[in-house]
Amino acid sequence: MAQITTTSELRDITKMERIGAHSHIRGLGLNDLLEPRSGPDSEGMIGQAKARKAAGLILKMVRERKIAGRAILMAGPPSSGKTAIAMGMAQTLGTDVPFTMISASEVFSLSMSKTEALTQAFRRSIGVRIKEETEIIEGEVVEIQIDRSLTGAQTTGRLTIKTQDMETVYDLGTKMIDALTKEKIIAGDVISIDRASGKINKLGRSYARSRDYDATGADTKFVQTPSGELQTRREVVHTVSLHEIDVINSRTQGFLALFAGDTGEIKPELRAQIDGKVGEWREEGKAEIVPGVLFIDEVHMLDIECFSFLNRALEQELSPLVIMASNRGMARIRGTTYKSPHGLPVDLLDRVLIITTAKYTDDDIEKIIQIRCAEEDTKLSDDALKILTTMASQTTLRYALNLISCAQVVALKRKSPAGLVDVDDLRRCYSFFLDEKRSVQWVGEGTAGLIGEDDGQDTRKDRMEE
Repeated sequence: MAQITTTSELRDITKMERIGAHSHIRGLGLNDLLEPRSGPDSEGMIGQAKARKAAGLILKMVRERKIAGRAILMAGPPSSGKTAIAMGMAQTLGTDVPFTMISASEVFSLSMSKTEALTQAFRRSIGVRIKEETEIIEGEVVEIQIDRSLTGAQTTGRLTIKTQDMETVYDLGTKMIDALTKEKIIAGDVISIDRASGKINKLGRSYARSRDYDATGADTKFVQTPSGELQTRREVVHTVSLHEIDVINSRTQGFLALFAGDTGEIKPELRAQIDGKVGEWREEGKAEIVPGVLFIDEVHMLDIECFSFLNRALEQELSPLVIMASNRGMARIRGTTYKSPHGLPVDLLDRVLIITTAKYTDDDIEKIIQIRCAEEDTKLSDDALKILTTMASQTTLRYALNLISCAQVVALKRKSPAGLVDVDDLRRCYSFFLDEKRSVQWVGEGTAGLIGEDDGQDTRKDRMEE
């Protein structure tokens, strides 16, 4: 009789994340003097010192709000770190300054016009920091009493909360009881309650309950019980983008439209009214504008109409810093028969500051491969590291990085000790997958039987001759 065994697998959901192409980038890796750092302090960035310095200078001007309505072009060959620098800029800016990253092909959509898509991208990159005063109740929870009726239809309760100087009992309604239950508030927690919205924020556990540490989790945060009055007036700052304000005021479902994604086209008259209202808030001191950054990757894919719109949009009062990236040399401007550097019109090139990137050196490639191996939890032997570096210099860096995870699967399949990837694993993957140069060679040999553009014309010529 066969014995059937079942195994259960436990996974940590916090670690089930996809490793992206630039997930190792945590910043630009610059010190206070805008000099590139090396080693563990480089924040995942390798090489491109000149371009990183220029990007750091731009970021400093963005933070000091000395630059807006300008355009930056990052030009360089493929696999030279243009998108990585943009990701580093986004990580350095943090969440306080809006940073929007789009690809030029996203502009061409059937649901809205090209100019509307660019306008929405522009307004996503402009933040409005709104200041308002609100009453906050902050203190340590002493006791929560919840009284339920026999039918369960009505629920009332009382919340006893204290500071170091006073203690008060508040009557609770159904909504507040639900909010306390949702946040799992218990006696000994230090909380803050916004009286206007009823929002509850759990600040941590009181130091007086620190003796109960064994009964709490390891990540429990202990805070001091507040002193003074329970109710205080504080200035609360909210940062939203102009696009979010546009969507909330243009759709009947309001804030939920942002999650549905059905923004659609927004009327210019509504945007003009919102700009006027934001201008009034600025004069009254209730709000301030936070110009952010809009990054357009593969900008040469835009057409002449989009470039004409950019020329006008950069001159508007509310305009972010626009950073573009292109790997083209002399290329045809889409929508015209003219050729121009980087595929951009000359009048737009005259408005931009150009940052150039160069190909990575062998030492830089080796360091990048080591960082990616650590990110993908892959171990390479010394010989395999040298071979992969040589592959990257002879083919492309992206091709070599894509072989890392493939070679790891091959190494695990042959039951390599500790999953160590060796030279034979890389050679096997190299034989499985073609790089760009070998693919062109394979197609050029004509032995694959592939159909080309001239095949149909040759067939028609043969028929006409017959």
